[in-house]
Amino acid sequence: MEFDGPSDNKPRLTSEQKKKNHIESEKKRREAIRQGFERLSTIVPGCEGQARSESVVLQKTVKHLREVLEKKDALKLQAEAVGMSEGDFQKVYNDIEKAVKAGEYEDPADDDDQ
Repeated sequence: MEFDGPSDNKPRLTSEQKKKNHIESEKKRREAIRQGFERLSTIVPGCEGQARSESVVLQKTVKHLREVLEKKDALKLQAEAVGMSEGDFQKVYNDIEKAVKAGEYEDPADDDDQ
């Protein structure tokens, strides 16, 4: 007894159809990558208008992430110095991070610049 799988009932694609499907899939993939770089260029400082240079966007993204992580580590040390537990620090940090993403938080340090 032979198994008649679902592919046995479908007509086979021609080489031209396979090529067309591949081209369309590749276009969608490239578009998704382009949109991702455009989103990054709007988030990472110094990348405004750099979406066409993927290398620049990636380099600046890595630099920005390193700076953010260094700032978080410095804040964590300051919190520990005043007796805050690691769990409490993480909760406060997460709450502030959510507020920033929602546009509901203004950094008090920004007021010092005025």
